[in-house]
Amino acid sequence: MKMPRPRPYALPKAVLPLAALALAAAATVPAGLAGAAPALADQATPAIVDSTRHEGKYLSLTFDDGPDPVNTPKLLAVLENHHVKATFCLWGDHVKQHPEIVRQIADAGHALCNHTMHHDNMSAWSAEAIRADLEETSTLIRQAAPDAPINYFRAPYGSWGPTPQVAADMGMQPLGWRLAIGDWEPPGTSELVRRLEEGITPGAVILMHDGGGDRNQTVEAVDQIIPKLRSEGWRFDKPARRG
Repeated sequence: MKMPRPRPYALPKAVLPLAALALAAAATVPAGLAGAAPALADQATPAIVDSTRHEGKYLSLTFDDGPDPVNTPKLLAVLENHHVKATFCLWGDHVKQHPEIVRQIADAGHALCNHTMHHDNMSAWSAEAIRADLEETSTLIRQAAPDAPINYFRAPYGSWGPTPQVAADMGMQPLGWRLAIGDWEPPGTSELVRRLEEGITPGAVILMHDGGGDRNQTVEAVDQIIPKLRSEGWRFDKPARRG
């Protein structure tokens, strides 16, 4: 049975990162980010990340529960129009149904994240059972997008249990969030925009959804908020990969 999503749109304390963020001693700034703060270490660990790769006025957009045949292509078009790269946390059952959309996500240069095969709460599962599920999901993602790395893992419902260590052992960084805007029960586009504007902090990973329901309001909110945030000096980045 699928569990209901939590209502609050701020990150619960239970899923706050498990370890402090360490700066890379001699990080280099990637091409295209001249003047940016130093990059963070790029190695998977069990620490749950909720921050961007670079410090300062950066944000990372992440989307759960796709791919969806209606919402995801619309969202990809919005992101392409605004020249923003995001992270897509892919639900294995949906990957199996729509592998061509996974390929579109990867071809557009977005990051891929394993979001489990059936969107189960794994907090009480054994490490062996977790690994089997994540391997099945990653296999489907790789079949859809053979050349694309799967750098992240996000536990459904933020119910982590032993999943961070298993994911890290498989080379995937556990990916949390600092702001969830509560779009699983759409409150209206203007309300989602308000939550984004009022909830962001420098370096925040933002949790939204492109699957699991009608996400048209989310797509509209993203389309509206990106140019507004850019006008205020915000830039968009991928999540950190802590070492």
